[in-house]
Amino acid sequence: MSEAIKIDLERKYDARKKYLRAKETAEYLSIGLSTVWHYAKIGKLTPKKISSRVTVFSVDEINNLLEVA
Repeated sequence: MSEAIKIDLERKYDARKKYLRAKETAEYLSIGLSTVWHYAKIGKLTPKKISSRVTVFSVDEINNLLEVA
């Protein structure tokens, strides 16, 4: 990922955030929401349940996924 894209993403998403919701994760990775859940199912992303209706994903893990791709 180029530095320009990384800087643009950091501006769009608060760089201090440690977790993103599924929809934010999809936008951040430029993939569909169903793909986020597929990645969670196959183990590429680890979902963290913070309440019965809220699931988040670690920004560090998302960035690692970007670096591998």
